[in-house]
Amino acid sequence: MQPNWWKLLGLAGVVSVVATGAVAARNERKRRAYTPDEVRDRLHQRHARATAQRP
Repeated sequence: MQPNWWKLLGLAGVVSVVATGAVAARNERKRRAYTPDEVRDRLHQRHARATAQRP
């Protein structure tokens, strides 16, 4: 009996969606853990780097 390639492809798709969701959830938890002051400081740092790179 041959493996049904469509089923394997579908299963791989489901696994990738679950893995992507897990990574997104982890990143969201990290992002929400910042205090407002930390967010402000990070934004200031990013802005300073962006303006320093301009010609």
